[in-house]
Amino acid sequence: MATYIDRYNSFKGNAEMKPVIGVKLEPSDNDLTYVYKQGTTRLDKLSNMFYNNPYSGWLIMLVNQEYGGLEFNIPDMSIIRIPYPFDSAVERYATAVRKHKLLYGE
Repeated sequence: MATYIDRYNSFKGNAEMKPVIGVKLEPSDNDLTYVYKQGTTRLDKLSNMFYNNPYSGWLIMLVNQEYGGLEFNIPDMSIIRIPYPFDSAVERYATAVRKHKLLYGE
């Protein structure tokens, strides 16, 4: 069964949604790389290939912020980073969110 992570859960409270902050994940020695083939590669397919779920393309995009927020901006044959393994990447994301909230009081 595919694992779905609600990345918005940290931003819900008192029946309202707070702004979702942009955080950056630090590289890990366990991260993988992949050659992005424009017109063929899709983040949902990469997510399914590496994480066994098609829902975490946002995590891949989050660590490749130099391409903006859209996978269509990734140039052909670019080497992108895949945060890996999945549980570790999700924990790194959660830690980055907590750190941002502590620093900026959000």
